Amino acid sequence: MATFLYKLGRLTFRRRRYVALIWVALLALAGFGAASASTAASSSFSIPGTEAQRAFDLLEQRFPGSNADGATARVVFKAPEGEKVTDAENKGEITGIVKELRSGSDQVAGVADPFEAKAVSEDGSTAYISVSYKVNSMELTDETRDALEGAGKDAQSSGMKVEIGGDALQVMPHTGTAEIIGVAIAAVVLVITFGSLIAAGLPLVTALVGVGIGVSTITALASVMDLGSTTSILAMMIGLAVGIDYALFIVSRYRAELAEGREREEAAGRAVGTAGSAVVFAGLTVVIALAGLAVVNIPMLTKMGLAAAGTVSIAVLIALTLVPAALGFAGKRIMGRKARKAAEAENRPEAKPNMGTRWARFVLRKPVWVMLVGVLGLGIVAVPAASLEMGLPDDGAQPKSTTQRQAYDTLSDGFGPGFNGPLLVVVDAKNSSDPKAAADQVAKKVESLGVAAVVPPAFNKAGDAATITVIPKDRPSSHATEEVVHDIRDAGKDIKADTGAEVLVTGATAMNIDFSQKMNDALLPYLALVVGLAFLLLMLVFRSILVPLKAALGFLLSVVAALGAVVAVFQWGWLGSLFGVEQTGPIMSMMPIFMVGVVFGLAMDYEVFLVTRMREAYVHGESPGQAIVTGFKHGARVVTAAAVIMIAVFSGFIGSSEQMIKMIGFSLAIAVLFDAFVVRMAIVPAVLALLGRKAWWLPRWLDRALPNVDVEGEKLQKQLTDEPADAEGGGDGGERELVRV
Repeated sequence: MATFLYKLGRLTFRRRRYVALIWVALLALAGFGAASASTAASSSFSIPGTEAQRAFDLLEQRFPGSNADGATARVVFKAPEGEKVTDAENKGEITGIVKELRSGSDQVAGVADPFEAKAVSEDGSTAYISVSYKVNSMELTDETRDALEGAGKDAQSSGMKVEIGGDALQVMPHTGTAEIIGVAIAAVVLVITFGSLIAAGLPLVTALVGVGIGVSTITALASVMDLGSTTSILAMMIGLAVGIDYALFIVSRYRAELAEGREREEAAGRAVGTAGSAVVFAGLTVVIALAGLAVVNIPMLTKMGLAAAGTVSIAVLIALTLVPAALGFAGKRIMGRKARKAAEAENRPEAKPNMGTRWARFVLRKPVWVMLVGVLGLGIVAVPAASLEMGLPDDGAQPKSTTQRQAYDTLSDGFGPGFNGPLLVVVDAKNSSDPKAAADQVAKKVESLGVAAVVPPAFNKAGDAATITVIPKDRPSSHATEEVVHDIRDAGKDIKADTGAEVLVTGATAMNIDFSQKMNDALLPYLALVVGLAFLLLMLVFRSILVPLKAALGFLLSVVAALGAVVAVFQWGWLGSLFGVEQTGPIMSMMPIFMVGVVFGLAMDYEVFLVTRMREAYVHGESPGQAIVTGFKHGARVVTAAAVIMIAVFSGFIGSSEQMIKMIGFSLAIAVLFDAFVVRMAIVPAVLALLGRKAWWLPRWLDRALPNVDVEGEKLQKQLTDEPADAEGGGDGGERELVRV
């Protein structure tokens, strides 16, 4: 592989104009596709194989035209102090708004008058209008949203408090200025690392090109492939981070080759042939982790993972082709004067050891203590993970300043928390001899479970299916509501045995419960698949069994610690105000498994980049301890810069208005912090120091069975050493030290 990539690096350097034109054309094509594509609807949320999804599908079959997936809204009214919504003036205002909503848009499917639908609280202080739409929230027009938002303004002027809840006001999430700050921090880190504006700007520009192509492609295909609004944001988050990192490693290696006196084309070839090999395998681990999300069998999550994996693949291709081409355009300006002097000083035998060298020597002196401090420290941070509660956020997780949150709180005060998350019980009475009696039996049984209210059964035209709306006593995300769902389902088994009617529970709350359960069930198979495949991949790279095993165990430790930090901030509220968390609650169901997928790939990035250099030194005759020092001497600074950039980019998304994006941004940033600086920089060298030569042990039969992918560039080194020195190589004998990753 190193030989092929070496030739590719030289080719793209020589043909840099053509390479640059190809990538610019791809960017323009993707941009044109995104600009001309139809507006994407919201991604349909389905959970195959769950009871809630089966009930949802049954509703679409037996209740045609019910718009089961249509947007909904609740216009909530609270009368002024000392008044009631049933007072003549207030009632007249509300009735007028009902008429206004019915005629306000042709997308409205139905509007329920609160005085006819009994949607008035017992004390008469609160009422709500239920609005259903023919299309989902992302397909609502601006005119429809404006009509909804403007409907209550007149009522507010009369003194009533009017708030709007539901998903009808759902809009595309925005990430705020913090995202730009993240990129700015990355730029500062690159300038400090390279000491050259040209060298610092090159990874940023190439990464932005890759992200532009990836996100534009996702936008262009969003409508056709039913991609949700968060798909492109997550792809941008991951693509930007790895794109900068991969370019960073190639540029760093190129500058090291120039410092040794090689001509520019030769340096580009060697940079891509060596550091590029690590980029390929690091990218493969990320792609495996993201594409492996398909194992969960939730279409939305699968699409998110594949879209992000595609963006990472583009980042790898850009690092191998556009980056060496851009190095050709940069010329000798890629090496600033100070950077050149620093590189020359570092290469002198009497040079002062850099920070990476000093740290590695310290770890070699105290490996047991370093390992214990690292493991115990992460173990303490991981303690809150034992209290992890998972669910999906509702309007109760919105900032208190939003109308959705105000509507949620007003409904809770006037009717009880359960009104924010009604359950929908679907009775399939097709095989029942008396459908009406079966539905009535279900309603009575549910009522006996201690819920707040049960709406009488409503049958379809055929009379073979009925829906029963159930209002729990507690909020949608509570354990009590989850128990009610399970109790109804358990009771349904007995009812089916007695009457032949099948009882199914659905609705947003039931869907959330089923989603969380599916996430839990899929976590272990997903871990086994991803870690297993990556273990085999790392065995190819390192020709070892213990090194990949150590890498996987270290990753698990950092992920559990990151989960503990997420629970402490978002569930317990510790330091919540610092991160803009206004409402604590359960951790989003998809977050742990998504974090596992992304962070595993990124953790293996640092493992590959750092340990490959150790493996290179060991293969070329250094002792295990000296190989660790060599690896840190050449790799620690670059890996540190890469990790800081990752953390900066991910932290930028903490400023998002969307709770899911905020939580994922925080979790990825803290996980990279733990994995890069505690696991890879401390625990890994400590364990390798304790293992000694055993770390690189591989059974002979397995060594013969595994293909040699030549990540260390041994074949390339031999080929270059055997060939006569060419004009570009300069015959300086610098081939002896080939890889500096």
